[in-house]
Amino acid sequence: MIVLLLEKVPPSLRGEITRWMIELRSGVFAGHLSALVRDKLWDHICSRTRGGGAMMLYNAANEQGYNIRTHGETSRKIRSFDGLLLATVPQKEKNAPT
Repeated sequence: MIVLLLEKVPPSLRGEITRWMIELRSGVFAGHLSALVRDKLWDHICSRTRGGGAMMLYNAANEQGYNIRTHGETSRKIRSFDGLLLATVPQKEKNAPT
């Protein structure tokens, strides 16, 4: 199973992804693809994000059972803590008082 999250990408890219995966919500896709198709699709997505961001979760033979790829600017950052992948929400920078 593959879950793909797209943020601030061109609508044409989202339309292309629907050829292989189902769009559950705006920018949220799920599907079952071979590793070869998954990797080629990821390369295509990375070349077409145009300032947006993408995150892909897919099955992997590790303790968590999945792996995560990110590209571009996403609202969540993936951090590795002792080999475990966790999503973090970056803190907003506070403006200095004037």
